[in-house]
Amino acid sequence: MNSESEVIAYFETPRNPLPLNYIAKGVEGVETIIAAINPRATEEVISGILRAAKQSKSVVIFELALSEMSLSGGYTGYTPEKFAQRCKSAAEKEKWFAYSLHADHLTLKKGTDEEMSDLLKEIRARVEAGFTGYAIDTSFLFNGEEETVKGQLSDILSKGLILFEFLKELMGEKPYGLEGEVGEIGITEFTTVEEAVHYVSSLIKNDIIIDYLAIANGSTHGVSVDAEGKVVPQLGINVQRTVEIVDEFKKSGIRTRIAQHGITGTPVEVIASTFPHGSIAKGNIGTFWQRLVQDILEKHEPELLAKIRTWVLDKYGKPDVDEHKTFAKNSKYAWKEFFKEVENISEDTKQAIIVKAESDMSDFIKALKMENTASLCLKYMLDNFLTNTY
Repeated sequence: MNSESEVIAYFETPRNPLPLNYIAKGVEGVETIIAAINPRATEEVISGILRAAKQSKSVVIFELALSEMSLSGGYTGYTPEKFAQRCKSAAEKEKWFAYSLHADHLTLKKGTDEEMSDLLKEIRARVEAGFTGYAIDTSFLFNGEEETVKGQLSDILSKGLILFEFLKELMGEKPYGLEGEVGEIGITEFTTVEEAVHYVSSLIKNDIIIDYLAIANGSTHGVSVDAEGKVVPQLGINVQRTVEIVDEFKKSGIRTRIAQHGITGTPVEVIASTFPHGSIAKGNIGTFWQRLVQDILEKHEPELLAKIRTWVLDKYGKPDVDEHKTFAKNSKYAWKEFFKEVENISEDTKQAIIVKAESDMSDFIKALKMENTASLCLKYMLDNFLTNTY
C-alpha cells in the first residue's frame, strides 16, 4: 500500500478527472460504496465534499443527469463544459483531484431518430468536456407486451448498443467507465435477476463491459416530505433482490456491480447497517445537497430563499397539493432561474455551505465505508502502469 504522503502528493497535484473504471477496479472486492454526488446547487457544495474526501483520502464521483445538464443548460443552468470547469475550480481550491466526472442518465425515452440524434450530440459534448464516466439509460424502452425477457429488453439493448458504440468510437484509447440501466428508477416492479443477467451478458457479447448497473429495486429520485416539510425516510430499497443479482453476477464471472440511485431519503445509519457494501459499489446522492443549500440560504439569505420559494409555488403550485410537497418536488427547477443570484451570495453564506457540506459528507464517507479509497485506486493504477494514461 502506498504511504499516506504519496497518496496525498499524487492527488494534490493538478490532473484530469479520474477515469470511472479506474475507481471501479481500484475498489473491486472491497466492502465500500463510492458516493456519486449530484452537486446541482453551488461550487461550495463541491468544495466541502472534496475537503471531506481529502481528509479521509477518499475518491468521489461528481455527476449530473441529461435533464439537469445539457447544451442548452438543462434545468440547472449547467452545460457539460461549465460543470466540468466548476468541478475543476473546486478541486484547485481544495487541492484534491481524486474525483471522477460522470455523465449520469444519458436517457433515451422514446427511441425516435430525432431523440437519438440529439442524445448523440449531448454525448459528444461530454466527451469534449473531459467526462470520464457515462451512464447510458435506455430503460424507458422496456417492452411489457413481450412475454420473454429477451423480447422485453430488445429495444433497451439495441438502442443502448448504438449509444455505447458511438461513445467507444469518440473516446478512442482514452480510459473511461460505464454504467447501464435495465430498470427505470422509481417504478414499482423490481428488476429480476434474469433481466439483469441478460442485459449485462448481452452487452458483454458485444464487447461492452459496464462497471455499474442501475436497477429498479425500490428507490426513487428526490425526497418525500410531510406536512411540515420534513423528509420522510426512504426505507423501501429491496436489499435482498440487489444481493441476489450480484450473487448471480459472481457465479457467472461478471464483475459489474450495482449503482444505487436515490439514496437521499435513506438515513445514514440505515446505509451503514443494511446496505450491502461492495455489492452496491456506487451510491447516488443528489437532492440531499440541494436541500442543504436551501437550509443555509434560509438562515443566511432568507430573502433570496423566499424569492425562490415564491417562484416555485407560483409556477408549480396546485390548490389541492401541500406547499411543502410542491416545493420539495419542484424547487430543483429554480436553480437555472436564480443561477446568477445564487452565484452572488455572500462569502459568509458560501463558507457556511462549505462547512456543512464537509460535515455531512464526512458522515456519508463513514456510512459508505469510503475511507482510504484514494489509496486503493492509486495502488491499482501504479500496479497496472496507468498513472500516465489520463
